[in-house]
Amino acid sequence: MSEGHDHSHLSDTELRVRSLESLLVDKGMVNPDALDALIQTYEHKVGPQNGARVVARAWVEPEFKAWLLDDATAAIADMGYHGRQGEHMYVVENTGEVHNLVVCTLCSCYPWPVLGLPPTWYKSAPYRSRAVIDPRGVLAEFGTEVGADVAVRVWDSTAELRYLVLPERPEGTEGMSQEDLGALVGRNAMIGVEKVSAP
Repeated sequence: MSEGHDHSHLSDTELRVRSLESLLVDKGMVNPDALDALIQTYEHKVGPQNGARVVARAWVEPEFKAWLLDDATAAIADMGYHGRQGEHMYVVENTGEVHNLVVCTLCSCYPWPVLGLPPTWYKSAPYRSRAVIDPRGVLAEFGTEVGADVAVRVWDSTAELRYLVLPERPEGTEGMSQEDLGALVGRNAMIGVEKVSAP
């Protein structure tokens, strides 16, 4: 930690990460420029904003939506989102009759090009087991209410196939631009633990 900087607002984890980063840089084990480039990539080029753009396009372009549901890998790659952890994609659509939830029961397989780094809870053993055993309970913990008449389907991502949820478009968003729609879509909605809310 640099002297003269106030780090009181940082969590214990953030302080540990900064200390570890500083130590690795001081020992010459990590190049700070390479680390900054990696962080920039995951903050601006790879992440949930990419998936949100895919979802928003599917909401406004019926032909793209049909392609996405038929061949997600190709449709997503056409938007420039491809690469490691995104080679084999499958999109499942939430409707008034079906709510989809994604999990990786074996480890934490996750579509990095469209969702970025997986959240800690996604990799946790409790989520991985309870999403299969009690998906409605997991949804409730995220504040997501699903009616008794709505089927809940759980999709298990693997190294061979990764899932992305196409959330329902919220009512009252018919006049919104594709860009504004994308701003409504969060990572959790594309995993299926939350719904997209109207602004």
